[in-house]
Amino acid sequence: MYTHLQRDVSRPPVTLSTLARMKAEREKIACLTCYDASFAVLLDQADVDVVLVGDSMGMVIQGHDTTVPVTMDQMVYHSATVARGLHRPFQITDLPFMSYPSKDLALAHSVRLMQEGGAQMVKLESGGKQTEIVEFLTGHDIAVCAHVGLKPQSVHKTGGFRVQGREQDTAQRLLKEAQQLEAAGADLVLLECIPAALGKMITEALQVPVIGIGAGPDTDGQILVLYDMLDITTGRKPRFVRNFLEGAAHNNLEAVQAYVRAVKSGEYPAPEHCF
Repeated sequence: MYTHLQRDVSRPPVTLSTLARMKAEREKIACLTCYDASFAVLLDQADVDVVLVGDSMGMVIQGHDTTVPVTMDQMVYHSATVARGLHRPFQITDLPFMSYPSKDLALAHSVRLMQEGGAQMVKLESGGKQTEIVEFLTGHDIAVCAHVGLKPQSVHKTGGFRVQGREQDTAQRLLKEAQQLEAAGADLVLLECIPAALGKMITEALQVPVIGIGAGPDTDGQILVLYDMLDITTGRKPRFVRNFLEGAAHNNLEAVQAYVRAVKSGEYPAPEHCF
């Protein structure tokens, strides 16, 4: 049975072509993280465009201080559970810490995420020789999302979770890095924790869709950690987080739908969520 021909034509699956069209037509892309099948079904029902199975699970699910302890086996497991709950959204899955130190390991682990984990795209944090790895993976027809700005896997090296690109030389370096990753074949770029002006500059400089988290309102789309925007996460949250459960009558579906509407309309992120 050709299952891809049996889908609901009124809600066709989001593809890379869909995302490219959305950028061209200036339709904002609504994205959220997800780690299990139940929430995956919820995000699907709310018409979220892109779902990221992020290694952020290390902090919000496993209770670690960073994403570094998350293993490849854990990413494959959670990616597969999310894939079972999705129909419409496009699924991206993180390559975890030190799973792509070489081209061969990056390829082997990307294949696992796609074959065993159901991912349609893999995401890796940029820097060092990652441009070469992006080029290698895309040369093997693997869709890649590059990650620029704050890189959670590198917090021990960079000194913590800090806004990146405030200084002009650093901003220029991040812009150049994003352009190099696009030239290497990255199909999507995620910007994290950078000034809004830099987020706009990079978005306008790239042809591929740019998704932001704490990167201002002018990126092609927005992403938040699901547990943050549903106010499940306790304690202090990043500046760019908004609690969408407020005013949603404690209904998770309504809260996610409110998030999608706010992203699409440009209501979110507001100035108070930006750097």
